[in-house]
Amino acid sequence: MPTQKDLKRLVRARMKKTGERYTTARAQLLKKRPAPRPAAAKKAAPPAGDLAKIAGMSDSSVAKATGRTWKEWALELDKLGAAKLSHGAIARLVSGLDVPDWWAQMVTVGYERIRGLRERGQRRDGSFEVSKSKVYPVSLEELWKGFLQCKVWLEGETLRMSKATKHKYMHMRWKDGTPVDAGFYSKGPAKSQVAVAHRKIASRAEAERLRTFWGERLVKLGELLAEG
Repeated sequence: MPTQKDLKRLVRARMKKTGERYTTARAQLLKKRPAPRPAAAKKAAPPAGDLAKIAGMSDSSVAKATGRTWKEWALELDKLGAAKLSHGAIARLVSGLDVPDWWAQMVTVGYERIRGLRERGQRRDGSFEVSKSKVYPVSLEELWKGFLQCKVWLEGETLRMSKATKHKYMHMRWKDGTPVDAGFYSKGPAKSQVAVAHRKIASRAEAERLRTFWGERLVKLGELLAEG
């Protein structure tokens, strides 16, 4: 591309050859100048820090289930432009790479945390979520029955059931309408686990309060189960 000095020289040469005025000759020459090249897209910086800690799950666990470490997932999803996509679109990308649905969600959330798209415990829409789980020395059937007595171990708080599959999961609503999900897992003939996830919480302060609350309530559920 000619410099300003070169351009003036070329304009004068054209004026001499064509008899055009300076402005006309300059305009004609500028038409022939190549358009500037678009700036190259800025590449995402390589993932840094303790990625497993940021994502909220160990490298060994995610690699065993999905075949990739957190660094490998971050680089692969960066290459696919995932940082500019919605949560659902990223999850579909991950699922399309032969990852089971539950793990696709875990990888998506971990990637979003690594890339600063959400904080730990925060969803992409700005709301927060908390999760608590506990293992009990009872069968899956006993745990299910005990959980259904939520008026007892929640000490007056109520959950409204919206959908359930016996001995597997419950979808519920908290008193303010926020969703609460519970998953139930057998750990053996006399050992089982419940995992509770409370979503769409409006603030970090409320999320921290509910994190403590659910931890205490699951301990109370254990006491109820021990009483038989």
